[in-house]
Amino acid sequence: MRANDYLKFIVEHIHSTVAATVDKSGLPVTCVIDMMYADENGLYFLTAKGKNFYQRLKDNGYIALSGMKGENTMKCAALSIRGKVRERGADMLPLLLEKNPYMFEIYSTDESRKALTVFQIYEGTGEWFDLSKKPIERDSFSFGGAENMPSGYFVTDSCIGCGSCIFNCPQSCIDIVDKKAVIRQQNCLRCGNCAEICPVGAVGRKKYEW
Repeated sequence: MRANDYLKFIVEHIHSTVAATVDKSGLPVTCVIDMMYADENGLYFLTAKGKNFYQRLKDNGYIALSGMKGENTMKCAALSIRGKVRERGADMLPLLLEKNPYMFEIYSTDESRKALTVFQIYEGTGEWFDLSKKPIERDSFSFGGAENMPSGYFVTDSCIGCGSCIFNCPQSCIDIVDKKAVIRQQNCLRCGNCAEICPVGAVGRKKYEW
């Protein structure tokens, strides 16, 4: 899927997410926020200007969120996104209310809806993780000009092709190609077993991590 497909999935199939911001002491604070709209320019949600959540967004300009869809752990797909956020004000409020009419039950009058404002996650990165697949499926993406820097384990040229990592991979996502181990990143749990078991220390880890 493309980045925009993932953003639409979180709106249409997950919707309610756990979002994290940072308070004035630099400590994380979480709350449940509905993702209400997505387009080629990012992800949108709303909040009331009197909430502490609003102030944290204004103070830091950054948000991270996660959500999942599925009956249980082994039948779920999860999405995590983090990125830069900015206030859009009331210009997109009619659209978000139209797409999410349940908000009229919470803010039932024109006067009460004056408290609402729209925020846009306009630049960020994301991770897709699907445990319903065998082997598992994962992907990383970016939007709004952010650089996509996938994390995970990789095999260096010092690999001797012994196959120790293959027998200890819970997803069986390591192959021997031209006498060297190769990790299928789209199926990797990133558990680190391969790095722990390698007798010559040939498995490294990308520095950029979610």
